[in-house]
Amino acid sequence: MQALQTKSFRAQRGFTLIEIMVVVVIIGVLGAIVVPQFMSRPDQAKVTAAKIDIQAISTALEMYRLDNHHYPSTQQNLEALIKRPPGSPVARNWNPQGYLKSMPVDPWGTPYQYLNPGVRAVDGGYDLFSLGADGVAGGDGHAADIGNWSP
Repeated sequence: MQALQTKSFRAQRGFTLIEIMVVVVIIGVLGAIVVPQFMSRPDQAKVTAAKIDIQAISTALEMYRLDNHHYPSTQQNLEALIKRPPGSPVARNWNPQGYLKSMPVDPWGTPYQYLNPGVRAVDGGYDLFSLGADGVAGGDGHAADIGNWSP
């Protein structure tokens, strides 16, 4: 009886060539469907990262304004969030620890742009933006500017 059990066990050890081919075809079909969808995601992830950075910098700018009663000027730039800015308007109550530890660059390696007063800002506020994937003002799609005015 043990010989029968061993014989039937040996007969079922492993996969047939057809079973392996079916698995390879299924993996290939899944790869053909899934991979192209993930290939466009890096651009979308960079846009999302830029929006998150802009929100964080905007929060630091609001804290700066609460302490100093105004936003930094365009000339003082975003560096005013890291070290006490020279020039006018004077930052009388500047926080000695700063408002950001370091200035982030956008996901494409370009510094964020800052204008005060802004061109696109509502109620005389500031413009804070990234030039997008192409590093040039304007553009469409992933190359479009991403700013505090963007949804």
